[in-house]
Amino acid sequence: MRVAPEVLISTEERQQLERFARGRSTPARLVQRSQIVLLAAAGKENREIAAELGIARHTVGRWRSRYAQTGLPGIEKDSPRSGRLPTLSEAVIQEVIRKTTQETPSGATHWSTRSMARAMGLSASTIRRIWRRHGLKPHRVRTFKLSNDPRFVEKLEDVIGLYLNPPEHALVLCVDEKSQIQALDRTQPGLPIKKGRCGTMTHDYKRNGTTTLFAALSTLDGQVIGSCMPRHRHQEWLKFIKQIDRETPAEKQIHLIADNYSTHKHKRVRSWLARHPRFHLHFTPTSASWLNMVERFFRDLTDKQISRGIFRSVSELEATIMSAIEQHNVDPKPFIWTAKASDILEKVTRARRSLDKVASA
Repeated sequence: MRVAPEVLISTEERQQLERFARGRSTPARLVQRSQIVLLAAAGKENREIAAELGIARHTVGRWRSRYAQTGLPGIEKDSPRSGRLPTLSEAVIQEVIRKTTQETPSGATHWSTRSMARAMGLSASTIRRIWRRHGLKPHRVRTFKLSNDPRFVEKLEDVIGLYLNPPEHALVLCVDEKSQIQALDRTQPGLPIKKGRCGTMTHDYKRNGTTTLFAALSTLDGQVIGSCMPRHRHQEWLKFIKQIDRETPAEKQIHLIADNYSTHKHKRVRSWLARHPRFHLHFTPTSASWLNMVERFFRDLTDKQISRGIFRSVSELEATIMSAIEQHNVDPKPFIWTAKASDILEKVTRARRSLDKVASA
């Protein structure tokens, strides 16, 4: 005949068990187990406890025995379970990963869950779980561009030096053109935003001409000097530099950070700069426009003023752009550059190493 183990509890254990049994935020399973132990400690048999709590007799026996063997920790935590046996072998999972990362399907540039499921003889949901578990997203791709400028390091350190340690008694201006800004009008009026529905606009449009914005962003205070012109030749570039000359204090040295566009290096531009020694031109590395902070201003301008705008003429577009610059200059906020040249070079070095591995494979 099987005899239930005797349950002996100390005063501290009784107090803890009673807190568990009465606790409103205590998990229900722990409440029940605590009640079982307290009743067992009171000398009741398993069948009496089962009847009082309305549970199965073998449940009472299991937790009574567990407490007798391991004490409080035995009822607070469940024993680890083996769980369901995996239906897919590790070899199959690794083959899905290999095909995803090293092969492409016939007639497509990347795998979908359905095409991979057909190739592997599995369900699309199984492929989706494997991809999610291993962080694979074949439908997504990120763009990148590494500069091949032989003077990359020299130009990088020059520009970053101006950002992090600007010269005294000087202005550092990031300059560039945002060319071919289109004055787009929609073919039909859109609907305004309202509760439960976003604003709408037609996908097609009417072109009403283009303009080019020349802008100079001060790294000191975020002020912007801007001008819209119909073209972006060296004549317009030189005209804009002269505007900068007029609108900046004459006693200040001017350091211009620009990209390698040919008009910036035109002989007439170089001749004018030679006659105005307070201007110093610094070029970003080729294919590294992200180094020029005025590009961030262009992004904000496009997002907030241009992309959703409706312009029936170029003059209307230019008026909107210049108004946006005026509003920006009322309370400008400078963009703070934090990346060191050494950190950028380390990242570029890793990227080149990865590209070399792919090229040699």
